[in-house]
Amino acid sequence: MSVRKARPVDVGPAVALARRLGLDYPGLEDDPLWVAEGRDGRVAGLVALKTHPDCLELCALGVDPGARGEGLAKALVEALLDAVPGPVHLATVIPGFFEACGFRTIEDDIPATFPAKRLTPWCDGCPKERCAVMVRKKVL
Repeated sequence: MSVRKARPVDVGPAVALARRLGLDYPGLEDDPLWVAEGRDGRVAGLVALKTHPDCLELCALGVDPGARGEGLAKALVEALLDAVPGPVHLATVIPGFFEACGFRTIEDDIPATFPAKRLTPWCDGCPKERCAVMVRKKVL
């Protein structure tokens, strides 16, 4: 399996996978994407990078259930981080996974994007008390 920056031909299958996993959002197809290619050559995982005025956000990290347990999620996160020059933020209900990827939970200096994001319908299904805002700064 390989992880790489998405090519134009990958966008449709990646967005379809995000939709199946409940990770799609308006504009996903326009954001930079990285994909994990499964053994059959199809898109088996994805991650997106959303640019906000105040930060970069890792979004829509997901792996097809049939391809889980092979390290694809971590490889997708690393591929995105390798391509980004600065810090990357995210909001998650699985902070333990992202801590293992080098992210740390932040209580202060939270970009304005995140409190506003929590008020959108996209966050309605998530338990707010479990949501953590995290950051990973680029290690030089």
